[in-house]
Amino acid sequence: MVQTLEKPEVPGKTASTWTGSAREQAVQRMFTAIARFYDLNNSLLSFGLHHSWKRKAVSYIPAQLGTRALDLGAGTCDLAILLDEHLNRSGQIFAADLNEAMLRVGQKKVRGHHSANRISCLQMNAEHVTFPDRSFDTVTAGFCVRNVGNLTKALGEICRVLKPGGRFVCLEFSRPVSPVFRKFYDWYSFRLLPWIGTVVARDGTGVYEYLPASIRNFPHQQRLCELLTEAGFQSVEYHNLTGGIVAIHVAVK
Repeated sequence: MVQTLEKPEVPGKTASTWTGSAREQAVQRMFTAIARFYDLNNSLLSFGLHHSWKRKAVSYIPAQLGTRALDLGAGTCDLAILLDEHLNRSGQIFAADLNEAMLRVGQKKVRGHHSANRISCLQMNAEHVTFPDRSFDTVTAGFCVRNVGNLTKALGEICRVLKPGGRFVCLEFSRPVSPVFRKFYDWYSFRLLPWIGTVVARDGTGVYEYLPASIRNFPHQQRLCELLTEAGFQSVEYHNLTGGIVAIHVAVK
C-alpha cells in the first residue's frame, strides 16, 4: 500500500536554485504533474540508455538469497523490479519515494511483474527514513539523491539504515569526462531536452528545465565520493557510464 501524506504545493520553476523544504515541495509538485509520462520521456530523452544504466547499477549488488533491500527515490519502480530479478525473486525490497503519483504508477508495474509479494511501495522522505538502524543489506538510489532538499542528511540516513558491510549503489547523472562532449551534452540538456520533454508530457511546471539545471548543480563524481565518505562509508568508488553522463557510486559501510 502507498501511504498517503499531505504535501503542500509551491509555485515556481526554479527549484534547482532553492534549498531545503521549498525545493523539495517544488520538485514533488513537478514530478506529480509528469508521473504518467515519466517512463516514456525517460526512454525518449536517454535514447533508451536508462535501461542499460539501471541494469548495470543492479549488477554491483551481490545476488544473495534473502537480501533485504531499500530502493530510495524508487519513482515508477524500474530499479526495484530489476533488483527483484537480480536477486532471483528471493529478497525483500522496499520501494520508497516521496511522490505518491509516481509510486502509484510503480505499483501497477510491480503487480504486472508479479512481484507484489516481494516489493512493497512506501511513501517516504529520503531525509527521514522510517526504518531502524542496520535494517538493510543494500540500499539503491536511481536518479534520486540529486533531488533531495538536504543531500548530507539523506546520505547519513542511508548509511544509518545499512548493516555493517552493507552496500549503497547510487546511479545518478554526473559530469561528462570529455570537455567537447560536455559542451554537446550541455546544448542537448538545456536546449533540446526541455522542448522534447515539455511537448511529450504536455507539462507546464518547468520540470524539464529544472532537470538539466539540477544535474549541473549536483556534485561531480569525486566530490560525491567525498560526501559519501563524510557520511560514514568506509569504501567508496565510482564507475562512469556513457562518457560520464551518468555515474554509479558504490559505497560500503
